[in-house]
Amino acid sequence: MLCLDTSSLIAYLEGAEGEDVSIIDQAFADQVGVVTPITVTEVLSDPSLDKNVREVILQLPVLPLSEGFWERAGLLRAKILRGGHKAKLADTLIAQCCLDHRATLVTRDRDFRIFERTVGLKLLEKG
Repeated sequence: MLCLDTSSLIAYLEGAEGEDVSIIDQAFADQVGVVTPITVTEVLSDPSLDKNVREVILQLPVLPLSEGFWERAGLLRAKILRGGHKAKLADTLIAQCCLDHRATLVTRDRDFRIFERTVGLKLLEKG
């Protein structure tokens, strides 16, 4: 299962080039591409979002939040911060959702590297 981060998903939807865009295209063809509820929120937060893109986003498979998610996410963020690293709240929530579902995250965002190093988040960082 490949979880599509906001950075790569937007690039894909904008028709950008990159290895992540090719991976997303294949993930959709193979029906293994999913998003987190956080990614849906991030994309829909764009006030200039095209209506057609909105409709596409709302039809993507979304990973459910598991029981205890919020506690695990809080503890994960605390662990990263305690190590002296930055951990944006949205990134932490996306990382925790991927960890819960053993999903690999496809992203252009290098901020996820700390989750890979610290807690073993499976990451395909491509751009």
